[in-house]
Amino acid sequence: MSNPFPPSEPTIPRTLAEIFAGVMERNSPQPLMYKEGGQWKALSRTKLYGMTAGVAAALRRWGISKGDRIAIISENRPEWTISDFAIALSGAVVVPMFPTLSPDQTKFLLQDSGARAAFVSTKKQLKKLLSIAGETGVQKIVVMDQPEGDQAGGDRTGDEPTGKDQCGGVSVASMRDIMEHGASPDPEFESAASRITPDDLASIIYTSGTTGVPKGVMLTHENLATNIAFSLREYCVGPGDVSLSFLPLSHITARHVDFAVLYRGGTLAYVSSVDQLPAALKEIQPTFLVAVPRVYEKIHAQLEVKTKDFPKKWIYAWAKTVGNSHKKEILAGKVPRSLSWKLADRLIYSKLRSAVCSRVKVFISGGAPLGYNLADWYTTMGIRIHEGYGLTETSPVIAVNAPGAHKIGTVGKPLKNVDVRIADDGEILVRGPSIFRSYWKRPEETAAAFSDGWFKTGDVGNLDAEGFLSVTDRKKDLIKTSGGKFIAPQPIENSLKHNSLVAEAVVFGDQRKSAGVLIAPSFPMLEKWASENNVQFASRQELVEDPKIRALYQNIVHQANSKLADFEKLRKVFLIPEELRVEDGMLTASMKLRRRVVEEKYKHLIEKTALAGASDA
Repeated sequence: MSNPFPPSEPTIPRTLAEIFAGVMERNSPQPLMYKEGGQWKALSRTKLYGMTAGVAAALRRWGISKGDRIAIISENRPEWTISDFAIALSGAVVVPMFPTLSPDQTKFLLQDSGARAAFVSTKKQLKKLLSIAGETGVQKIVVMDQPEGDQAGGDRTGDEPTGKDQCGGVSVASMRDIMEHGASPDPEFESAASRITPDDLASIIYTSGTTGVPKGVMLTHENLATNIAFSLREYCVGPGDVSLSFLPLSHITARHVDFAVLYRGGTLAYVSSVDQLPAALKEIQPTFLVAVPRVYEKIHAQLEVKTKDFPKKWIYAWAKTVGNSHKKEILAGKVPRSLSWKLADRLIYSKLRSAVCSRVKVFISGGAPLGYNLADWYTTMGIRIHEGYGLTETSPVIAVNAPGAHKIGTVGKPLKNVDVRIADDGEILVRGPSIFRSYWKRPEETAAAFSDGWFKTGDVGNLDAEGFLSVTDRKKDLIKTSGGKFIAPQPIENSLKHNSLVAEAVVFGDQRKSAGVLIAPSFPMLEKWASENNVQFASRQELVEDPKIRALYQNIVHQANSKLADFEKLRKVFLIPEELRVEDGMLTASMKLRRRVVEEKYKHLIEKTALAGASDA
């Protein structure tokens, strides 16, 4: 398929109103798909317009004006995107919030942003919001699920609800009702959208808080729209392509991808939780897949297990050798033509690729470092993953590997409208129209984030002679040993996680003589190994304390150490009897490691074991 949006595309959208207009103009009969009652259903462009206009009309009736902040607290579903467009095109400001946040965390964001209204997905989210609404400025709550009975406190016309007394002074409305009363076309809706300017504030997105209190990143219409226009320019994505919307839309990466796919005429199929992803991959057969490294890690681990069941294991080893000899062609986007490749593809690669999705043409990874080993493994299987890089503050894409410019181990070349340079201390600095202007109500932190007009990303990296950007680590994550040596933990952690028995690895060693690592095993894989090797256990605690298991992981770390400089080697290995989860605060909602939280939680284990004289790896 030829690229419907070549690099010479004459007009560059500068507002989300222009992005929405582009969605309406594309040749996509059904931009949105969703599952209801076990069946996949489609939403036409006409319906999308009418529903968005209906929500925008309700906002006008409720007195929502330009600059007012409105929260969206929901899992992925069509109503998320409809709310997003309706709020932004009304001149108000979208404040996305993860539905997994606790009441106190949600209250902080509502108070800090000064949100006047909120769109929530379910009765559960409504109950949470009603329990804290009295301590915030929220006056209106819109519920996406169809309310039962008179739960919404309103009539069925989409007019002002009347149930304020029942809801503690906060009125509640049904989103389904207000969507169904949208006009198409709607002159008032279009007039309000036409008055949006590039400098208008479109969204306040709170950082995930890996290093402290969440900060509200203020993104303008131009920030978001120009990034949407440039991020996929080198890709052949357009009408007929289907993308699964399963990464949380409260995160900038997922929201950006969905906007970009819609703008280019593709179709979004919503998956409300990552647990539903395997089924959705088989049912929808997407052609375009964007995922965080954790998803690719899980797929890799599952496929590695499948290969152990092959009747002749040497065939898999041979196929990997064949794949290694053809990596240059694969990374160039070509299909190898050798007889050995065709045979290996028929016996091994095609079966593994079909387990991911046989129709996917483009694989993209973002949100965190993919890791060279993982990218290399996929390449040997004939799958080229385009790794990208960005931050909330950059709307988000700074750089991405493209079909015509791909180098494994890098995050690609910077977008055409983004300037990148490396500071003297190795920090990546960026500037351009997609870079945010300031943090919400935090002028001092805003000033500290810039140097001579360049945004300081907080990441360390380099640009090679061909213009490809590599990201080494987070500047604040660099570990300085007591001997004064600096260790970048992420490449080491990614190397360990390439082993299917390792779910998470956390390298530590700041101000210590040497580095060590906390490992959270992949328990399904480990329990299978234990069963096959006669390891008896009654709990995960017993499992990780078993001498055979300890030796197993010592060996995994020993292999990783063989590729490290002496000062980087991991001298201590600690196994923990649980997986790291978002619910426990050890991962952010976007699945990034909260390093300091994990280290603090297991500080007693590290200190106690170290004092007891744990053996070196």
